[in-house]
Amino acid sequence: MALGRKPQKDDQQESRVVEISAEMQGSLNFKDPVNLKISGSFSGTLIIRGTLTIGNTAQVQANIEGDNIVIAGKVTGDVTAKKMLVLMPTANLEGNIKTPKLNIVEGALFHGHCQMRQEDTPDDLMLNIDEVSKYLEIDMTEIEELANSGKIPATKSGNSWKFERSIIDHWASSGKLEN
Repeated sequence: MALGRKPQKDDQQESRVVEISAEMQGSLNFKDPVNLKISGSFSGTLIIRGTLTIGNTAQVQANIEGDNIVIAGKVTGDVTAKKMLVLMPTANLEGNIKTPKLNIVEGALFHGHCQMRQEDTPDDLMLNIDEVSKYLEIDMTEIEELANSGKIPATKSGNSWKFERSIIDHWASSGKLEN
């Protein structure tokens, strides 16, 4: 640390480290930034602000949501990284990925689908199928057919489609709407 520099609030929060090396199950939800390292077994749900590291001996069966996620162990479940996801050479991920930045190091195993989009798109900039239908003045059935065939930019969220307003604007202005 440079002389004369006061520790910032972020420095103090990011220095909090929690390590799980036992077998756990349940739901963990960290609302404040933390560095969480899992080196044991975990099953359930993980929601974290900060950095999540899943060690190379860890076995995790969970849907995971976090800012920065580094996986070196075995994970079964969907992973949403708001900033970046790294799969280390010993990683074995079975599940779907959503992240704006992805680094898969040679040797890592990944089986699932990957969606990459801009960081933290606010919910007010996301549209559902009904809103896109009204916005573009196109029948909902036709919007759903376009989404299912990949002809309109959309992401599947459970059983419903989500559309990012700025991407829909660009798509419509590019003339693809008339095709």
